Amino acid sequence: MQVQFLGAADTVTGSKHLVHAGGQRVLLDCGMFQGFKVFRERNWQALAVEPRAIDAVVLSHAHLDHSGWLPVLVRSGFAGPVYATPATRALAEVLLLDAAYLQEEDARRANRYHTSRHEKALPLYTRADVHRTMSRFRPLSPGREASLGELSLSFTPVGHLLGACAVTLSERRHTLVFSGDLGRRHDLLMPPPQTLQAADTMIVESTYGNRRHPVDDPAPLLAEVVCETVRRGGSVLMPAFAVGRAQALLLLLQRLKASGQIPGKLPIFLDSPMAIEATSLYRQFRRLLRVSAAEIERLTDGVTLVTTGAQSMRLSRSRYPCVIISASGMATGGRVLHHLKAMAPHPQHHIVFAGFQVGGSRGAHLVAGASEVKIHGEYVPVRAEVSTLEGLSGHADADEVLDWLRALRRPPAQTFVVHGEPDAADTLRLRIQDELRWRVRVPAHGALFTL
Repeated sequence: MQVQFLGAADTVTGSKHLVHAGGQRVLLDCGMFQGFKVFRERNWQALAVEPRAIDAVVLSHAHLDHSGWLPVLVRSGFAGPVYATPATRALAEVLLLDAAYLQEEDARRANRYHTSRHEKALPLYTRADVHRTMSRFRPLSPGREASLGELSLSFTPVGHLLGACAVTLSERRHTLVFSGDLGRRHDLLMPPPQTLQAADTMIVESTYGNRRHPVDDPAPLLAEVVCETVRRGGSVLMPAFAVGRAQALLLLLQRLKASGQIPGKLPIFLDSPMAIEATSLYRQFRRLLRVSAAEIERLTDGVTLVTTGAQSMRLSRSRYPCVIISASGMATGGRVLHHLKAMAPHPQHHIVFAGFQVGGSRGAHLVAGASEVKIHGEYVPVRAEVSTLEGLSGHADADEVLDWLRALRRPPAQTFVVHGEPDAADTLRLRIQDELRWRVRVPAHGALFTL
């Protein structure tokens, strides 16, 4: 068995791990690179292996840094099956179509205003590419197995996101486990990660490998932010990942209204067609959640669903206090940018981020205290208050990752730490080495190992 790390090996995005075993080449995840330009440019580079030579793709979950390069792979010649849980397949379609639309719009805008350094700006992929990609999916539920030549494939739920799972690939003499993204013990929406019994090789994520989440309940902090902002006549803008974080924020706001901690008549707007569609999927797959069916049904009670671009633009010009939840979660694109342009220059408003901000993203710059940000080719001053709700992260922190690893009955022969910024990955490596006494390394981008 061999594994080659083609993404998320020196950064937290672009998850791609190629496993060669049992006569099969299986790509674990097919993610898009995000954040710093040096990483985003990899999205336009050819893969180190010919796409036609890959026999199957297995998705741990639907987030774009794990699924967002699939349409490029299919367009480049990949013709095999894509295995994912039913919920992951449903969410991936929503996320990929939205990503393609945004890329098409960005290319159209660049060509219209001549802001591209290329003669003609092109999207990385189109919605037509996504439709072709979705035909490759083969849903596989947790608890079932699929045969890939001499390999067997199975999924184990790990919280984090609807449908998210760790991946187990087994041949006669070797079992490889890929954690995907691990969720938290006390996530608002998702059950805690299920543990596994054995792995000869472990590939584990390290998004929060150098951090511990605060133990404080995020609800009182959010209530304080909302009430203080409303008192000074401002509005709260919450850039939110349309899948997972948007639904968690809606749940928190509904609970705060019901308990009287924020004004019951405060207008709340969900300005993201993708988040609206994803919320319906959370209702469809509510048996996978830890929240009661009644609360899931009430997520959008009293919430104005903003469906059209014209409605969104009118909302960005409004002057009355409100809460706006809009995608994207790292403010890299989408409707949230119009709200940022309108609200960031004014000190009465508050911008609240509720998820991990990849280095180099607009969200990371804002959280770091940037005095201005570039939006649609122009610099916008930032005078609004900016804060983060760390307690709402969907990722396990370093302690939770170690606890999940400890549940294995015996140490793996080899552990690889991936999907983290360099400091986070190496900090987790040291803890695994020192506390668990496992053989562990952080692979370099493109590195190939025989297991």
